Amino acid sequence: MTTSTTETAADRGARPAGDNRRKILEATMKRFQYQGDALIEVLHKAQELYGFLSPELLSDVAQRLRLPPSRVYGVATFYHFFSLAPQGEHTCTVCLGTACYVRGAALLLRELEELSGVKAGHTSADGRFSLLTARCLGACGLAPAAVVDGEVVGHADRSDLAARIQALLGRER
Repeated sequence: MTTSTTETAADRGARPAGDNRRKILEATMKRFQYQGDALIEVLHKAQELYGFLSPELLSDVAQRLRLPPSRVYGVATFYHFFSLAPQGEHTCTVCLGTACYVRGAALLLRELEELSGVKAGHTSADGRFSLLTARCLGACGLAPAAVVDGEVVGHADRSDLAARIQALLGRER
């Protein structure tokens, strides 16, 4: 059997009939000729397909790209846009980098915790909302910054973020 058709950890376990995520991820790796330099692109596709990067999925990517698992794990944990645990349907990531911190990001985070009832780094019990933090979003000129469902919010304040989160969740608080 060739390497490209070998069943991997990501393939095992219960999957609904017609689940072709593995084939799509394999096609992505093949497009990049299984080169280690494509690690970030492959991890993006894996997270897009699976919602998060499980240990089994990281191990599989390491094997398929012929990279040490420590390198794959290191990249997955370094960048804020990768998640090693399932996230809520909607997410809000607050930057706690230096520029954002000195402009009130810590207070903003506490206010969002109170508003949402979700502690930073956690997901609501119903799985609809995750409140996350990042060391730096690279939007220092917009401090304090946050990312709500992939959209960067610069000069973020409590009322703006509260309105966005309430709109996403379809509720008043």
